[in-house]
Amino acid sequence: MPSSSETTLTEARSGARGAMLQPGATIGIVGGGQLGRMMALSARYHGFKVGVLDPTPDCPTGQVADFQIVAAYDSKAAIRELAERSDVITYEFENVDADALDEVRDIVAVPQGTDLLRVTQDRVHEKRFINDHGTDTAPWRAVDDYAGLLRALGEIGYPAVLKTRTGGYDGHGQKVLRTADDLDEVRQQNEAEGFFPPSILEGFVDFAFEASILISGNGHEFVTFPIVRNEHRNNILHLTLAPATVSTKVAQEAEALALRLAQGFDLAGTLAIELFITKDDRVIVNELAPRPHNSGHYTIEACSIDQFDAHVRGIAGWPLPKPRLLSPAVMVNVLGQHVMPTRALIGEHPEWCLHDYGKAEIKHDRKMGHITVLTADISTTVSDLEATGCWDDLS
Repeated sequence: MPSSSETTLTEARSGARGAMLQPGATIGIVGGGQLGRMMALSARYHGFKVGVLDPTPDCPTGQVADFQIVAAYDSKAAIRELAERSDVITYEFENVDADALDEVRDIVAVPQGTDLLRVTQDRVHEKRFINDHGTDTAPWRAVDDYAGLLRALGEIGYPAVLKTRTGGYDGHGQKVLRTADDLDEVRQQNEAEGFFPPSILEGFVDFAFEASILISGNGHEFVTFPIVRNEHRNNILHLTLAPATVSTKVAQEAEALALRLAQGFDLAGTLAIELFITKDDRVIVNELAPRPHNSGHYTIEACSIDQFDAHVRGIAGWPLPKPRLLSPAVMVNVLGQHVMPTRALIGEHPEWCLHDYGKAEIKHDRKMGHITVLTADISTTVSDLEATGCWDDLS
């Protein structure tokens, strides 16, 4: 006869696959950064235990988890250990070994599946999936060598962005091509390296502003968060303004495309969709992130359910309430160079909801935390934040 702990584990595993994961079960997270940390905190509030796989000892997620496996993300042995100690596995970033996850699906539930990973890990697959589900993207061409780049440029024209098909973030792995001189730099670099990485060429979109929308699901039900406006500095998200000031047409199209994509994935958990909004109110998808997202951090204070709670409920198979925006909000990132200036002003700004990610080493341009301000006047709040001088280096 199984022990009570064995019975609980059996029921939890069964629930994770077909019904609802019960409190007391363990959620394993691949990746121990700030997104995993906030997932773990949400999971704890819901009564779950948490394990994390990350190569950095005492990583941000490890600080709030029940256990940490210190190993490389792509270690199949480590992923199997995490699977054996968990009832559900999720991930906080997309560069996860999908094959390694497939190999442990016989012993642990992976509610998000691996199709979502494989699509979002490859920009060509991602663009094709988006287009196949009736949604616009920038014009694009797959590029496998320099000759292919020349052909693609002949069809798309300048300006364009050359991106590696896999990897890259916050502008890394990208090269803007505006003139023949930029193209020649690519040729010289490839000749020096002796290798042309599989890439994608994307045409520029003449957008009015960047935006994003979050959608969460439990595999068959889906709920959307409000569309928000994003402002980037040096290819890193600086501000999120919630909600975005958009027409009814734009809001409806953003929600509709989010639902199309979520249904295409049978989405479990949270999916972030980065958008371009054009001057004539077209909504164009830029990128997908198969997880909670930096631009959704405002939801922790400003919404009736936040993106991490929705993610945890989704992968646990729980029902999802429709998120409501309780207050307009501004979220600003705290990068390494902003840590000391913002800490010095905490005592002067009771309106700041400060989140510190617990990272051991402060580095320039590294995301160390964020601040959310609930407000009745977004424009004034943005001005007040900039007036502190904490973010002057990004002006």
